[in-house]
Amino acid sequence: MTSPGGPIEPALRIEGLRKSFGDLEVLKGVDLELGQHEVVCLIGSSGSGKSTLLRCVNLLERVDAGSIWLGDEEITRDGVDVPRVRQRVGMVFQQFNLFPHLRVLDNVALAARRVRKLPREVAELRAQQLLARVGLAAKARQYPHQLSGGQQQRVAIARALMMEPRVMLFDEVTSALDPELVGEVLLAMRDLAASGMTMLVVTHELQFAREVGDRLVFVDEGRIVEQGLPHDVLDRPRDERTRRFLRRSLRLVHSLDELSLTDLEGERP
Repeated sequence: MTSPGGPIEPALRIEGLRKSFGDLEVLKGVDLELGQHEVVCLIGSSGSGKSTLLRCVNLLERVDAGSIWLGDEEITRDGVDVPRVRQRVGMVFQQFNLFPHLRVLDNVALAARRVRKLPREVAELRAQQLLARVGLAAKARQYPHQLSGGQQQRVAIARALMMEPRVMLFDEVTSALDPELVGEVLLAMRDLAASGMTMLVVTHELQFAREVGDRLVFVDEGRIVEQGLPHDVLDRPRDERTRRFLRRSLRLVHSLDELSLTDLEGERP
């Protein structure tokens, strides 16, 4: 990527990444770059390595080989300041992981107060602004058990944004939600993408990937098999493994028209 002033450093660069659990090699030499402000969606079957990839980027898993760069800094080097990296790489999980005994406002503000040492009044003002951003300003004084699953997930997004990350990771954040609650979380993510946040999103929501993603990456058995513009990968997949995955995925969708996958080598599920 270049600009009139010269090359632009990728927001995130992954080179030759390998990760095993015992004898099971989960990531088998993954190479991936995210440009500044780019939204990259990862799709693939369960067990293909997508979530492990995100956990490696957030330094929740130690890599066996390869490197991960955040801007011009290698974050997989020995001696890296892990808490500082996690401030710059926000992550939202399948489960909300909110503190049940804390109000919504405190759930959002707590990490910034403890890690970034923000004064309480500053942290709470920023938390209130972020809750408004995800449509939950009126819920600031409530407790997690008083919220729906979709609302709790939006609180988790606000909490991650509280650390002012450079990159946001989303790991199947709608998979634990009832279908009627999925849309509100995807809308919050869509708004975040529109604001220019760099995002790496593991998702099974193909319509979201089509409409919001700048690039779609298909992962299979620990390797990147295919990537490109979302409509190219979804409508004209080149690799047979991608075609098989999309055919299986379509069987779970009630309406083929919703996805408009028009060309799967003449085959329909």
